Amino acid sequence: MPGSAETSPPEQKVAALRGVSCVVLGGGGFLGMNLCRSLASCGARVRAFGRRCLFPSDLDGIEWCQGDFADGAALAAALDSCEIVFHLIHTNTPQSANLDVPRDALQNVIPSIALLEASRKLAVKRVVFVSSGGTIYGSAKDLPTPETAPTNPISAYGISKLAIEKYLALYEHLYDLSFRVLRVANAFGPFQLPIRNQGIIAALISRALRDQETEIWGDGSVVRDYIFVDDVVDALHRAALDQSDLRIFNIGSGQGRSVRQVVAAVESQLGKKLRIKETASRAIDVPISLLAIQRAEETLAWRPATPFEIGLAATIDWWRCRKQPGAPAY
Repeated sequence: MPGSAETSPPEQKVAALRGVSCVVLGGGGFLGMNLCRSLASCGARVRAFGRRCLFPSDLDGIEWCQGDFADGAALAAALDSCEIVFHLIHTNTPQSANLDVPRDALQNVIPSIALLEASRKLAVKRVVFVSSGGTIYGSAKDLPTPETAPTNPISAYGISKLAIEKYLALYEHLYDLSFRVLRVANAFGPFQLPIRNQGIIAALISRALRDQETEIWGDGSVVRDYIFVDDVVDALHRAALDQSDLRIFNIGSGQGRSVRQVVAAVESQLGKKLRIKETASRAIDVPISLLAIQRAEETLAWRPATPFEIGLAATIDWWRCRKQPGAPAY
């Protein structure tokens, strides 16, 4: 296993990852694209796995393995000879998962168990799983919410994420398969597309640039923890290298913003009034989600480095520099 990342500055992190073989499951998606590119820049040997990649030219030099997460043979082929597995795949959103709960479990929990089986048989050294800081805790009483808080998800999506966390712990207990879980807040940044009713910041920017209306659920008062994707990628690097006794880490900004505040920030940077349509609020939305991040700061030597306004400006620049593909979900 590569060396520890404790208090590691960027150059040490790059050295620790150089030559390490990694597979990114969901490598063609928003977070996967950013992670693959960052790992490759550190000198890691990177393989990206997924059903499709909407930006193939941006994965130039990275091995692409096309396949379905539920295809055991394709999954095993992607894992072969890899030391670290980054599990970023979830086929549903909190909203769509509740519409067909059995299907959500079938498409996400069962293939994740198959992933763990393949990982132990192929001698994978670590699985790093991206869980959900926004749905795991449900309507939390403690704000900001620490990793020790009760987990009471109110969506099938959150329950599936939590179940996968538990299976990871089981496989470490039974087979010594090392794992880390990152409960990530609302990530945003380049390569995020407003599809599957996810990514409010991507939706606001892309539609504003085309002078289109954006729908929001409720009156815009719900508060979320928004974190720039580069900071999430940094946390993933550190989780892959961590040698501590802890397994689960919240990854967020530690600051809450309402949807109305996000709209105002986008309007300020674009210099125009956005066309917003308020629709009925959703049962899956808790009033406020805000993560405590002290554990990651103390154990992974990680902290968010990108102020919200800087990340938002970088995201707007990305949208302005490229034409939106308009493709369906990855």
